[in-house]
Amino acid sequence: MAKIDVYNQEAKVVKSVELSDAVFGIEPNQQAIYDAVLCYQAGLRQGTHSTKTRAFVSGTGKKPFKQKGTGRARQGSTRATQWRGGAIAFGPHPRKYGFKLNRKVRKLALRSALSEKLAENNMNVIENLSFESIKTKNAVALLKAFNFDRKTLFVTDAGEDSENAYVSMRNLPNVQLVTVNELNVYDIVNADKLVFTEKAAETAGEVLA
Repeated sequence: MAKIDVYNQEAKVVKSVELSDAVFGIEPNQQAIYDAVLCYQAGLRQGTHSTKTRAFVSGTGKKPFKQKGTGRARQGSTRATQWRGGAIAFGPHPRKYGFKLNRKVRKLALRSALSEKLAENNMNVIENLSFESIKTKNAVALLKAFNFDRKTLFVTDAGEDSENAYVSMRNLPNVQLVTVNELNVYDIVNADKLVFTEKAAETAGEVLA
């Protein structure tokens, strides 16, 4: 098992813990990561785009002019696609873009993303994210202590007292706080720094193994 330093909220090392190699120490599977990110982004698409076919365009069904003798190309309706104000050919219609990703692939993608972050030294472990009160300046002080000035993803355990930290970080740009159960590959890949609480790292090692 790989060892990693555990910091307090003043960015001082207080101890070290062992991380599960099955979750944080595998060879990253780039295809699984790609599929998971694609699945997440596809699920965000509304799919409400729509165009009108000939069946939905307003207009008469009368033939615009007689079939023969005019020297013009024959026409059957002014609602056809070549007419101004006519229908749209092969246009988009409402649909769902989301697709299902197998459970094993989802877990492999999460383990791969976490292992990649650790291998690139972009992952830290902190004792806890327990704030005495709801104050944005407490969150700012924490970020400043660790020199986190880019996208940072904090991960806590659902059983931890992190409500004050969540509300304190809510208005800060480029900062997000989620629980282990809410963790997804897109957020991990999108973040420049990943910060687990000690309890969250332990939980992740158990549920994702």
